[in-house]
Amino acid sequence: MCRNIKPLFNFDPPVTDAEIRDASLQFVRKISGFTRPSKANEAAFEAAVEQISEAAHTLLASLVTQAPPRDRETEATKARERSARRFAVS
Repeated sequence: MCRNIKPLFNFDPPVTDAEIRDASLQFVRKISGFTRPSKANEAAFEAAVEQISEAAHTLLASLVTQAPPRDRETEATKARERSARRFAVS
C-alpha cells in the first residue's frame, strides 16, 4: 500500500518519535488522498496523524522478538540493491 512507510520495529538504534510521526503522516496522506489538507480539514488531518502516532508507539512498545536488532544501514543497502534489480534497464 504505502511504499514510503518502512518497518520500524527491531532496529538499532531504535525508532525515533520523528520516524513514527513521518510514517503516520504518510499513512494519513494515503488514506485521505490529501498531501496537504485544506484549512477546513487541517484539524481533522492533524488529529488523525497524532492518533495514529500514539497507536504506533503503543504497538512498537508492546512487540517482542528474539531476533537480534537489524542494522539500519544494512537494511538500506539491501533495499537499494532490490530497487536496482527491480528497475534495471535491460
